[in-house]
Amino acid sequence: MKTLTDLAVDVGKQLAASGQTVTTAESCTGGGIAYVLTEVAGSSGWFERGFVTYSNQAKEDMVGVSIETLGANGAVSEAVAEEMASGALAAANADFAVSVSGIAGPGGGTKDKPVGMVCFGWAFKDGRRISDTQYFDGDRHKIRVATIEHSLRRLLFEIQQ
Repeated sequence: MKTLTDLAVDVGKQLAASGQTVTTAESCTGGGIAYVLTEVAGSSGWFERGFVTYSNQAKEDMVGVSIETLGANGAVSEAVAEEMASGALAAANADFAVSVSGIAGPGGGTKDKPVGMVCFGWAFKDGRRISDTQYFDGDRHKIRVATIEHSLRRLLFEIQQ
C-alpha cells in the first residue's frame, strides 16, 4: 500500500517529466493535499499554488464559485467541487487542478449529507472536468487522510492518461 508521500512523489515525477503543474482548491482538508504535495523535494517545479477555501465566501472570492451554485447545491456538492477545480485551474494557470469539499465531522452532517461525505473535482487544461462523491468512515483525521489519498490517486491516474 502506497503512503500519501509515495503518491505525492509519483504525482511529482509525472508532472516533472511532462513539464506540467498542479493546483489545489481545498475545503475540508484545509490545505492537506497541498501540504502532502509540497513535502516532496523539488515540488516548486510542478506545484503552482493551493487555495484553502474553507468558507463559502472564500470559495466565491478565491476560485469563483457562484453564489447560485452554492445556493442551489450547498457547499458539499459535486457542482461546487467542479467550480472549485475549474476556478483554481484558471486562477493558477495550471495544467491540472484538484478540489475537495466535504464533511469531516464530527458534527455538521445531515441525513442527506452525512459526516464522511466528500465531493471531489478535477479540472484539466485540455477542458476535461471530472467529479465524484465518496463516503468515508472514521473520525475527522481518518476522513481527511482518506480524502487526500483519493484525490491524489485519481490525479495520478488522470495525469498518466
